Amino acid sequence: MSENLLERTTADVLRSILDEATGDLVVVDPNGTVIESLVDIAVDYDGDLPALNVLADDRLLKDVMDDFLVAADAADLVDDGGMALRELDGDADNTLLVGEDELYAVVAADEQVAALSADDDEFIADAYETYRGRFDDAERFNLRTPAISRIRTTLDEDIGEAVRADFDGVLESLETARGDGDGLDEVTISLLVAAKNDVLLYDISKWGEDVGIASKATFSRTKTRLEEMGLIDTEKVPIDVGRPRLRLKLGDDSLRDADSGELASVAHRMLN
Repeated sequence: MSENLLERTTADVLRSILDEATGDLVVVDPNGTVIESLVDIAVDYDGDLPALNVLADDRLLKDVMDDFLVAADAADLVDDGGMALRELDGDADNTLLVGEDELYAVVAADEQVAALSADDDEFIADAYETYRGRFDDAERFNLRTPAISRIRTTLDEDIGEAVRADFDGVLESLETARGDGDGLDEVTISLLVAAKNDVLLYDISKWGEDVGIASKATFSRTKTRLEEMGLIDTEKVPIDVGRPRLRLKLGDDSLRDADSGELASVAHRMLN
C-alpha cells in the first residue's frame, strides 16, 4: 500500500512517486510546475523510468512547451517512449498520478507539497482503468519542437563541434528559453552562437529549417532584428554563382568578449 508523501518541493514529491511506481503512470490534469518537473526529472532519471502518460489541458501544454528548454527535452522523452502527451477533455478535481497499484493526489500548501495516497485497492484499480481509458481516447498533443538529442547531433555534424559546444553552453546558462522577455528563444540562440563562430546565415538557417526549429524566413527576420539592435553584424561572402552569402559576426565587444555561458545574459541585457 502506498503511503502519503510530504516533501519541500513538487520535484521531490514526483521523484518519490517515480521511485515507488511499479508500472506505467497516468498523470492527470497536471499544472505547469508538475509538467516541467516531470520532464526535468525524467531526462536524468537514474533507474527504470515508468512510462509517463500525461493527460493535460492543451492550452497549458502549449504554454509550457513554448519554453524551448522544456520542449526539446520532452521531445526526447516522447521519441524514446518514456513520455506521451495527450489533451485532456475536461478536467479533474486534482492533479493525479495513477498506476495499477498506486494513486496519488498532489496538493501544495504554503512551502510544502504533499502526495496523498489512496489505500483501497479496488478504488485504485477502478481509477487506473478510468483514466487509462481517457488517456487512450484522448487526442495526441502535437509537440513541434525537435528532440534536443537530434538538435545536438545535427548541429555537430552540419555546422561544427564548436558551435554545438557553444549552443550547449548557452542552454546550460538559461532558466527559460521563451523569447518573451524572460529568455532568448531558440532561433536567437542559434544565430548568436553561429555569429560567435563566423558561420554563414545560409548554413545555420538551412540547418534550423531541416531540423525543425524554424523556417529560413524566421531565421532571416530574427537576424535582421538582431542586426538592427547591434547584436549581430554581417559581411558578404562571394560565391561562384548567385548572390553573395552573409557571414554572421557578433556586433558588440561585450558579446565578443563573452564565453558561451555569459553570451545569453549579455544578449538579454542588450535586447531589453
